[in-house]
Amino acid sequence: MSAPSADNQQPWVFVVVADRGILDELGTRHQPAGMLREAPLAIVVCCDMDRVTWKQFWQQDCAAATENVLLGANSLGLGAVWCGVHPTETTEAMVRGVLEIPESVVPFSLISVGHPAEHKPPSDRYDPSRVHRNRW
Repeated sequence: MSAPSADNQQPWVFVVVADRGILDELGTRHQPAGMLREAPLAIVVCCDMDRVTWKQFWQQDCAAATENVLLGANSLGLGAVWCGVHPTETTEAMVRGVLEIPESVVPFSLISVGHPAEHKPPSDRYDPSRVHRNRW
């Protein structure tokens, strides 16, 4: 909830899922989130559209909140994976239905949280050709 947001609108709401049956259902029905069938926890970042005053920025706000959850999990020694939900309407509808999320709330991302099975070294993805200074 400390993520930056446009005009400080803070449109995010969270659904914390620890119920084994719900995690299994989400992991089965959302193929990229299959790891949920083994994870002890998921956090669904949603946008409460009733809190949105700047409709063109809510996705950025929820992305920042999602990234903060990932960083927070990592700082606790946990593993976390961001699985996309929005803007795929069928995935949004499935998550909304499973979690009984009201229509005025948009499920944005699904984060699987648990203890990692392996610890990979950080990858070096820095590519200096993609950084421009002062002008393109």
